[in-house]
Amino acid sequence: MAKKRRDRAGPFEYSRKLSLRVSFLLAAIFLYAPIIVLIVFSFNDSRRGGNVVWKGFTTKYYSKAFNNDSLIEAFTNTLTIAFISTIFAVLLGAMTAIVLWRFRFPFKPVFQGMVAMPIVIPEICMGVSLAVFFSSFGLYVPPESPFPFNLTNIILAHITFSFPFAAMIIRTRLSSFNREMEDAAKDLGATEFQVFRDILIPHMKPGLIAGALLAFTLSLDDFVITFFTSGPNTITFPVKVYSMVRFSVTPEINAASTILILITLVVTALAMRFQSFEEGDK
Repeated sequence: MAKKRRDRAGPFEYSRKLSLRVSFLLAAIFLYAPIIVLIVFSFNDSRRGGNVVWKGFTTKYYSKAFNNDSLIEAFTNTLTIAFISTIFAVLLGAMTAIVLWRFRFPFKPVFQGMVAMPIVIPEICMGVSLAVFFSSFGLYVPPESPFPFNLTNIILAHITFSFPFAAMIIRTRLSSFNREMEDAAKDLGATEFQVFRDILIPHMKPGLIAGALLAFTLSLDDFVITFFTSGPNTITFPVKVYSMVRFSVTPEINAASTILILITLVVTALAMRFQSFEEGDK
């Protein structure tokens, strides 16, 4: 009898409960089946990307995607915007997180609410407000400006809505910081900059990586805000795909989307690998 009680799954042993395993499997299928279908049918030898009948294996649509100049331009613009906006979003998010975590000042709850506002307001409202702001102050960069300056408006918009996500993640990481380590370093003669560089930043690194990944992903697949802040001659990959899908889904779109998914997976794997190396060194 005692043995049966020991074999019974505990309240936190989720993997031993059949109902939870089935629920997890169904949720995984619901989330990832469309992505797998998209990848598989990017190799389908069919003229229509929405055709669910397998016609044969081919890679010609990947060649067409790489030879489509407008698609490559949109793809390059999207990656450029994502990388640049991620760098500034993480820097701004880290500074905001440190301010909210370390300092006390008047109207701090108001400031915190303003930082979190881009997270909770509808994306279309933010897109319209940014478009009105750029238009009112004449901040639209001419589309004939040299690359990547012609993407300035979109980059600024992406930084605006992505840095609060990075700030919240980094602040959560900072909440586990032991301030006694900072005091001990100062007692041993470390300056404020040395404490920040050698103690605080290494502690923040997992949050910085997580915030960068989230900011990069948000920028990579954004459509609504980009649609309102891009110029007539500036196009990104989500906007380009939307314009192509309005007529029909082609295998060329499936191939381009698969490449974008692969890039996202590679970036995520590299970031996680880098983080595991850092934890192994410790």
